[in-house]
This record gives sequence, C-alpha cells and structure tokens, in this order.
Amino acid sequence: MSDNALSSCRAFVFDAYGTLFDVGSAVAKLRDSVGDEAERLSATWRQKQLEYTWLRSLMGDFADFWTVTGDALDYALDQTGKKDPVLRAKLMETYLSLDTFPEVIETLNTLKAQGHKLAILSNGARHMLISAAKSSGILTLFDQIICVDELKTYKPHPDVYQLAVDKLELEPAEISFQSSNGWDIAGAGHFGFRTAWINRTKQPKERLSHEADVILGSLDELLPLLSAPKMA
Repeated sequence: MSDNALSSCRAFVFDAYGTLFDVGSAVAKLRDSVGDEAERLSATWRQKQLEYTWLRSLMGDFADFWTVTGDALDYALDQTGKKDPVLRAKLMETYLSLDTFPEVIETLNTLKAQGHKLAILSNGARHMLISAAKSSGILTLFDQIICVDELKTYKPHPDVYQLAVDKLELEPAEISFQSSNGWDIAGAGHFGFRTAWINRTKQPKERLSHEADVILGSLDELLPLLSAPKMA
C-alpha cells in the first residue's frame, strides 16, 4: 500500500502507551528515588506489563490494566531489589499523568482541525486513560476513549479492534491505526485497519503476517501523507 493510502481514512485511532504517552517518563520522574537501576526497572516493568496482558488473554484470566501494571511493577521491583511500598505507590501514581511525546498535541490538534474523527484504542483501564489524557490536555480532542474492559481480553485479539469499528461506525479500511508496537500494528493490519507504525526507536520488523502500511519516526510525520483537509 502506498504512503498516500492513509489520506482516504476518516478516523485516526491511536494506541496510548508508547504512542501518545511516554511510558519511560514514569520511572524518569522518580529517577533519584530509584537510583542506578532506573533503566532496568523501567524496561522490565514495561516488558512484564505487555507479557501479562498476552498471557492473561491466552489463559482466559482477565485482570484490568491497572492490576496488570501493578503486578508487572512488583516483578520489576523484586528483580531490581527495590521493593519499597512508598516507591511503588509513587510509581503507580505516575501512570495517571505520563508525559506525552513532544509532537503529540500539535499533531492531534491538526488532525482534529481537518475534520477527522480521533480515538484512543488501548489495553489501558478507562480511568487510567482518562486521567493521563486529561493531565496532558488532550482528552477533549478525542471522539472516543475505547478500552478493553468490556471484552475482558487484550490486543491483539481481533475483537479489540472491532470495538473501534463499532464505536466509530466506520469500516476497518476507513480507519488509520497508529501504534509504536510492531505486534499491535500486525494485529490491527490483520484485522483490516490501515496502519502507521510509529517506530521511534528504530526497532526491526516483527516476523508476523502483516506489516505496517507506513513506518514513521514520530506522529507528526503523518500529516504530510494526508490529502486536503476534510469538511468537519
């Protein structure tokens, strides 16, 4: 699919964590308290957070993303020898006010001004998503905040992507899905979305059945790919 294929999309749907919100900012805000294990703690926390969503989906043992995030943090704290209830509470609190990446607000404002529907489609629990979006000043830009709580399973299950189709009342090919996660892009592409992989850290392609329609270094690189502004 050519780069300009996204120009026909009527809605832009965004993964939250790692795409809009910088998950690394959680530990970064408390780096002095965490100390020299900060990078390993941050990486382990994120990896176990993802693993637990996949494993719980396969096991049919759903717990919401707030619980999963706490379980993953407990593992990371244990691994790095930083078990501390006060530090844990502070780290969890940061997940409600994560930093956005620098280009996020301007990109969302531009897409909104062009008349596109905007939505978040995330594994995150609803209260987490609303809190982070409100904290960063982007909540009102979205037509829908879509989470998996009602399904009790996680991406990349096709039923999760179907939620966006149902909520936005569009066909899959009318939706451009943006994520920083290659596995999420593969799942969305398999479902039928047009996809933009926001590959900020230049990760290699996943060896899965669907590749991104476009690979970008940041969200603002979407804008030159779009056609003339749509009528609101």
